[in-house]
Amino acid sequence: MGGIFAVLFVILLLFGVAVLNMFVPLGLWIAAQAAGVKVRVFGDLVAMRLRRVPQRAVVEPQIAATKAGLDLDLGDLEAHLLAGGRVDRVVEALISADKAQIPLTFERAAAIDLAGRDVLEAVGMSITPKVIETPKIAAVAKNGIQLIVTARVTVRANIERLVGGAGEETVIARVGQGIITTIGSSETHSAVQENPESISKRVLEAGLATGTAFEILSIDIADIDVGENVGAKLQRDRAEAQLKIARAKAEERRAEAQAREQEMKAIVEMKNADLVEAEAEVPRAIAAAFEAGTLGVEEYYRIRNLMADTEMRQAIASGADESGERREYGRFSG
Repeated sequence: MGGIFAVLFVILLLFGVAVLNMFVPLGLWIAAQAAGVKVRVFGDLVAMRLRRVPQRAVVEPQIAATKAGLDLDLGDLEAHLLAGGRVDRVVEALISADKAQIPLTFERAAAIDLAGRDVLEAVGMSITPKVIETPKIAAVAKNGIQLIVTARVTVRANIERLVGGAGEETVIARVGQGIITTIGSSETHSAVQENPESISKRVLEAGLATGTAFEILSIDIADIDVGENVGAKLQRDRAEAQLKIARAKAEERRAEAQAREQEMKAIVEMKNADLVEAEAEVPRAIAAAFEAGTLGVEEYYRIRNLMADTEMRQAIASGADESGERREYGRFSG
């Protein structure tokens, strides 16, 4: 019976250890105790398990912070993890800031992390400045020549302004604006090429870091290339536009002239039709005058001679004789 109870005791002990290991990772607890981290079995580890908090994600950063000489609260780390923060990055940033003697509290680091910024990278930029290279920026001097500039901006993160401060895109945009303004106010493009540091000086004087999460240390012009002659291009485009307008107006006048010509032709044809119709009535009127006795033979021949003289004058006026044609115009005699 004693052997049976011993076996049952061993089985129950193993079962209890297995159940306890489900709630308490013994290896993690032993490592915490060895590092001097006060972690309670039931008050901390079991409670985290019941709250479904990854125990290693909280305890291991606490061990690293304690070994680095930082005094952090385990409950603060757990609360930050539950809020969606990255505990490991925050603790690494606090350790780096402490070694570099940069004042950074856990509350500030947690706020920066929850704001969506990489707090460890920000601390690294506070220790070692970062160089941001701008894209190619095109600007035109007063003489119409385009310059294409590339600049390198050396910035250092400002821990106090990381929450609510503008990012790198704003810095690049402001630097680009300053470069365009400086080149645009220059009389010639060659003056900018001869003195590129004038761009850096004027841009820095504009206070571009205001409202951003960075401190601008320097702006260096990396490259200046000459682009196209924008002034000449604009003049050429303007001349082409004026030429198109002139052609359109000429076409409009030609269309109006054609319309007037067609209108005059229609009027002439209408008058000719009326004249032909009137000439067709002449023989009838003469015949009626003969019958009525109001027109004599001598008067008739006088009218025919007058008509022949008229036709001859019209033929001469139209140039019929210049073409070599000869016409005989006779007179009727009574």
